[in-house]
Amino acid sequence: MRGIAAARAQTARNQLVAVDAYAQIVAGAVARALRLRANSSTEAPRRGGETGIALFCAEQGFAGAFNERALDAVGADLAKCELFLIGSRGVDLAAQRKIHASWSDAMPSHGLGVPKLADRITEALYRRIACEAIVQFDVAYTAWAPGKGFHVERHQLFPLDPERFSGLDGRGAPLVNLPPDALVANLAADYLHAQLCHAALHSFAAENQARMEAMAAAGKHVEKQLAKLHATERRVRQDEITDEIIELAAGETASRADRNSAARQDSDQKPPERRSPHQNGPPRSDDS
Repeated sequence: MRGIAAARAQTARNQLVAVDAYAQIVAGAVARALRLRANSSTEAPRRGGETGIALFCAEQGFAGAFNERALDAVGADLAKCELFLIGSRGVDLAAQRKIHASWSDAMPSHGLGVPKLADRITEALYRRIACEAIVQFDVAYTAWAPGKGFHVERHQLFPLDPERFSGLDGRGAPLVNLPPDALVANLAADYLHAQLCHAALHSFAAENQARMEAMAAAGKHVEKQLAKLHATERRVRQDEITDEIIELAAGETASRADRNSAARQDSDQKPPERRSPHQNGPPRSDDS
């Protein structure tokens, strides 16, 4: 499982190079198109709707605190937001916390499924925007970077925030044949799709990175517990050997004491020997 997670994380990071470049190009095009307007600010959000947020969580387990980190990052706004929740494990955790998701879907098992997921999110979002249920839409996802670790990023995708595009493209306004509003609207749809792909792929890579680190930590924990068990086994075996030695020594001491006691009893019960009159030799005569 650790090897699979490492391979998926590496593949996703390689795919992020193209996805990030595409999202940056679309953002630069939006920045240039906004300069065509007399007032480069977008329309104010319509009243009466809610703020929607797309939150990317994990699809599979063994990811540590990946889902908890994502939900905690937007927890303060969940009560007043319409939640688009992506990732089966995140849906389960949200249900445990009694958090209702207006729309949910599964994360793809590989990076090539990210564009189709972005299509499904945009379709659901456009339906909510059409009925004026949502007037603002944000995206929140977990990203990972070497040396920085895991962090949750949140951006506003709808309506377009001009401050987010300031300084992205230093070139002037392009020559176009479309009205500025139509151009910005078309580019906004591309920008929304690109940013959703960007967020989904970053979350996918971070999820597999978290799974890889969780499995590595689990392996180290198992090794530590195994070392403790081996130490306990050696200590118990040493205690058993010591007990056996003490028992053998005590048995040998008791056996020697029993033999000495039996020998003393035998010597005490044995009658004294009678000496023969001839033992001291023949009687001595006076003549001798």
